Amino acid sequence: MAVVSSVSKLFLGRVQGLSRLSASLKYASTSTGSSYEFIVTETKGDKKNVGLITLNRPKALNALCNDLMKEVSDAVEKFENDSSIGVLVITGSEKAFAAGADIKEMQHNTYAQNVRGNFLSHWNRVASCRKPVIAAVNGYALGGGCELAMMCDIIYAGDKAKFGQPEIAIGTIPGAGGTQRLPRYVGKSKAMEIALTGVPITAQEAEKAGLVSKVFPADQLVSEAVKLGEKISSHSQLIVALCKESVNTAYETSLQEGLHFEKRLFHATFATEDRKEGMTAFVEKRSPNFTNN
Repeated sequence: MAVVSSVSKLFLGRVQGLSRLSASLKYASTSTGSSYEFIVTETKGDKKNVGLITLNRPKALNALCNDLMKEVSDAVEKFENDSSIGVLVITGSEKAFAAGADIKEMQHNTYAQNVRGNFLSHWNRVASCRKPVIAAVNGYALGGGCELAMMCDIIYAGDKAKFGQPEIAIGTIPGAGGTQRLPRYVGKSKAMEIALTGVPITAQEAEKAGLVSKVFPADQLVSEAVKLGEKISSHSQLIVALCKESVNTAYETSLQEGLHFEKRLFHATFATEDRKEGMTAFVEKRSPNFTNN
């Protein structure tokens, strides 16, 4: 009964989230023309349905200062509420996705300050995005940069990319999910090696370990990530959101709870117009016309 009860609560929460997403898809239309200091936003793809967020702090190798992450959160919010955008891509420069958190900014923090301000809590906005987020990682993705990449749903890497959690070398530990997400990607042994030595791994090692989906030449990386975003965006945003939630639930529950949750979400798709349209189009041998309803 406890298992069923917990899954029921989880399912109801997801259904409520689905209702909110459906409303935003039908009524929201937000411009991404806002001016930012540390990031650049634009729309990509033939249908302009991929939102691209480029970290733009080149002198600091895109170190993740507080203001940069606030801008990222704001951009994610805008793209999430834009009905024309199906997928987000986050990238940096060819030299650095993000070389870590800004050490100078946090150097003099105290324990009490961190607790009172719930330090780094707002960094989770990327992970809570209901639309799929792709990380296109070139160059260094270290510390907070690696953690930001892992907050995304899919990681594509350039062939010269480096991933690591070097916090141990400066007397601290990862604080934005490094010790929690990394084992889920690469397993306990590899995660321990990365976190306890602080030594980064290559893009090829990251792909072999399961951290990265695919590796591309650096100059092709962003275009390949956008291409993937376009493919995902061709499907129903409503159903994509449900599928993302179901996969994420696998990391948060037991197998039996996850299977029960998946089954209920599968059943729920039969209440949508897009499920009816998708199956009808398949039977009629034509392309579906999804309306996100």
